[in-house]
Amino acid sequence: MPVDLVVRARRAIVDGAETPAAVGITGERITSVTAYDDPPAADRMVTLEDDEVLLPGLVDTHVHVNEPGRTEWEGFATATRAAAAGGVTTILDMPLNSVPPTTTVDNLRVKQQVAEGQVSVDVGFWGGAVPGNLPDLGPLHEAGVFGFKCFLLDSGVEEFRHLEPDQLAMAMGETARLGALMIVHAEDGALLDESALDGKRYAGFLASRPAAAEESAIGQVLDQLEWTDGRAHVVHLSDAGAVPMFRAAREAGLDISVETCPHYLTFDAEHIADGATELKCCPPIREAAHREALWAALAAGDIDYVVSDHSPCTTDLKQRGDGDFGQAWGGIASVQLGLAAMWTGARERGHGLADVVRWMATATADRVGLGHKGRIEAGADADLVRFAPDEEFTVDVARLHHRNPVSAYAGRRLTGVVRETWLRGVPVHPDGDDTPRGRLLRRGER
Repeated sequence: MPVDLVVRARRAIVDGAETPAAVGITGERITSVTAYDDPPAADRMVTLEDDEVLLPGLVDTHVHVNEPGRTEWEGFATATRAAAAGGVTTILDMPLNSVPPTTTVDNLRVKQQVAEGQVSVDVGFWGGAVPGNLPDLGPLHEAGVFGFKCFLLDSGVEEFRHLEPDQLAMAMGETARLGALMIVHAEDGALLDESALDGKRYAGFLASRPAAAEESAIGQVLDQLEWTDGRAHVVHLSDAGAVPMFRAAREAGLDISVETCPHYLTFDAEHIADGATELKCCPPIREAAHREALWAALAAGDIDYVVSDHSPCTTDLKQRGDGDFGQAWGGIASVQLGLAAMWTGARERGHGLADVVRWMATATADRVGLGHKGRIEAGADADLVRFAPDEEFTVDVARLHHRNPVSAYAGRRLTGVVRETWLRGVPVHPDGDDTPRGRLLRRGER
């Protein structure tokens, strides 16, 4: 029987390598991957241009959508259109910055009801671990969240409080019992130095959040992981000095993973202008030596994957204090630009598109149990991206789809353009008025 659609590409990322391929699709899934010159019979065929590469849709497991409650910052419609425009076909929404936060099943239901019918890509949800909600973790796990997010210092929003060391111990004991993944914002608040803040000076902001704060918090997580024999993940690593800690923990048999973000792999502290609060994030962007060491750790497999940490806000919050790093909101909106930013940096360092796909699609999907995402293989969802790796563009905030026109990448020249994204075999048109086809995902279900 013929398949519904064949997508042929002289360059495709299949099974960790670049190769010619013909991808057969029936319904919403890939049913075959054959040689370019040996496609199956099909009702319809699409052939990529010679300057295009077929990628699997990216899986971004670190996105702050903020709806409901702070929808003026971002919402499901805008965030998922931005994701599709950037080649991301699956996102996991963080449990904080929305009101209510995703800390109970009732709150999860509120968020799901708001998201239903708005999403242009598939969306799953993290639960939150906060003081007092230990009894809620089991029901949230049963309801299908992909794991639990916690902070080890002030999160920046009062409705999502951080865990003290004894609370972290209890929460990680419970997630270990459930077999759930605990993901941690790892900075030790006791080691922050607010006296170092110096208005618009980036050097003062950087000094206020030293690398030692990350290493101390990561040490706490690893200590608890050793006691509980659970599963943990550290989000948005900026301190390359912590990499040996993860290597040693894995050698000791601990189930630990770690991510970094495109902004830590693109920018460096030496070139951040005073007052440039569009580049404020926590933990902070560190010196170029950290950036290059993070790239080396990715290449060595010591860092597992790369996600956006898309964390937008309104323009006035980002510019609060007229460029004062102590007052401006910290977060970088980049879900639409992560692929281009990563490819720009990766090719400069001798990496191929297969590496980028591994870091931003396959590894992320595998860690959260989405084995049918982030790959081009029979049985996987037909989430695909038509990517032009040699085409360059200058970032124009007016052409970005997230809600507020603020970007750390504004005016930056990047390489790699997403020309089309398919979600489960159907093109997504972020600039059009298509009915959103994204689905709400539950852990363990397809």
